[in-house]
Amino acid sequence: MLSRRGCGLVAVVTAAFAIALGVFLVGWYGSGPLERDGTFIVPNGASLTAVAERLEEKGVVASASGFTLRARVFGAGRDIKAGEFAIPAHASPSQVLAIITSDDVIRRFVTVPEGMPSIMVHERLMAQDHLTGEIAVPDEGSVLPDSYAFERGEPREAVLRRMQAAMSRTLAELWAKRDPDLVVKTPEEALILASIVEKETGKPSERRMVAGLYSNRLREGMMLQADPTIIYPITRGKPLGRRIRQSEIQAVNDYNTYSMVGLPKHPITNPGRESIAAVLHPAKTEALYMVADGTGGHAFANTLAEHNSNVAKWFAIRRERGEL
Repeated sequence: MLSRRGCGLVAVVTAAFAIALGVFLVGWYGSGPLERDGTFIVPNGASLTAVAERLEEKGVVASASGFTLRARVFGAGRDIKAGEFAIPAHASPSQVLAIITSDDVIRRFVTVPEGMPSIMVHERLMAQDHLTGEIAVPDEGSVLPDSYAFERGEPREAVLRRMQAAMSRTLAELWAKRDPDLVVKTPEEALILASIVEKETGKPSERRMVAGLYSNRLREGMMLQADPTIIYPITRGKPLGRRIRQSEIQAVNDYNTYSMVGLPKHPITNPGRESIAAVLHPAKTEALYMVADGTGGHAFANTLAEHNSNVAKWFAIRRERGEL
């Protein structure tokens, strides 16, 4: 049996242990020093000790050694993840460990609109400060317009590869479901024609009609006479910013469909999924001509006489607007 003195000693040790445990737990579950919401980056391959030191340096935890010790006790078996994480103000060390061992990495997005040419895709990726590394201008038509998530510090080349893989998958998927007896005979030809359709109309409801018209012209051996194919070799797809010159209409190159029969050698932009689908499922029409109708769309015609009448109406609209 313990003496009275021995019992007192046990009580003191027990109390001291309880106090120490309480401090240890408070140091793990209590509020942290971070004064406002922020972000924290865990580098690839960083050790727990190195991360703890960065957490202390950034004011997320009060003590790197204290965080490391408690993380090893309470977080055994949980691996920290590389990436950028959102840390709320006054997050406890326990919360911090839960965050940096989760998959809740901050994802940012870069968007490629339908019809954005590759030179502008390149500019958009290079302008993303959170991406790293250099890339060349991608091949025209190789990028699928969409929004793409990326993580801070990710190589631009990796994001571009995802964009190009998405185009390859989409083109293969849509080609497999194409209508029979199309005028385009390969996926590459479909992509080229889709790039013209994309640039020729801003109205989604017109895509299949425009695709049908150009399909008819290709079958008839007529020049496509698509204005965007004049502009592409001049600006690489960027807006021209002025009226097309007569010399440019007559220019002979791999793109200008006013001086050649058939499709351009390569796409003139990155067409979206719907423009590709329109080419692979074109409207059943006899139309061979189109001109702007003043509403953002086009007036379509089967005959040259009908087309000339539509052109006269368009010029009248432009005169009213003071454009001529």
